[in-house]
Amino acid sequence: MKNVGEAPQEELATGERSTRNRVARSVLDHGPSTVADLAKRLGLTQAAVRRHLDALVSDGVVEAREQRVYGARTRGRPAKVFALTDCGRDAFDQSYDKLAADALQWIAETSGDEAVVAFARARIAAQSEAYRSVIEAADPEARTKALAKALSADGYAATARSAPGPQQGEQLCQHHCPVAHVAEQYPQLCEAETEFFSSLLGTHVQRLATIAHGDGVCTTYIPRSGHSAPQTINSASASTAGRNPA
Repeated sequence: MKNVGEAPQEELATGERSTRNRVARSVLDHGPSTVADLAKRLGLTQAAVRRHLDALVSDGVVEAREQRVYGARTRGRPAKVFALTDCGRDAFDQSYDKLAADALQWIAETSGDEAVVAFARARIAAQSEAYRSVIEAADPEARTKALAKALSADGYAATARSAPGPQQGEQLCQHHCPVAHVAEQYPQLCEAETEFFSSLLGTHVQRLATIAHGDGVCTTYIPRSGHSAPQTINSASASTAGRNPA
């Protein structure tokens, strides 16, 4: 990864540059984060984190957002979180975006949208065997976590957690997407991935948010056995969930 938020070398010591990169990487790995979250994860003071975030915001690497609240709001203003911008994501291994987008554009123009869908499914199928072996080796209640671990190994910085509020299920969160810029133009990539998750886990899943559509994290809802999807979420099918119904 190239250095993010990098000032001229004479103005930014090596240690400062390394810490700034750690702050940006932590936001990438864990999604939109508060100052307190970052300070705890990185073992820094909140004042130091704010100083690095100010520099990263100034350089267009991260941006401040209002924290998304699930369920009833508590009193007081929502905490401010910091998320990577498109520029910040560019610092993390997205140098082949234009080539991939050009290739998909050529496929669409010469063979139609159906060919783009076929390509997206074929791309996922090529990776399916390794993922299936991981999922099948895990206990049923641990399969979402096993999928998150496998995705992380492929650069998606994924985590699994219980769904907030009364929802009876889990959320699979992908804090990084190596093909986010391409998926913004071709949501068929997100749709094929959602279908793949459903097939792997043996249940209907719902894509709640995607980085490609401007959200801080790609979030997929996975109901527990015997429970349907929450009624508060638009019940789009897996084939259209990549269009971010949330």
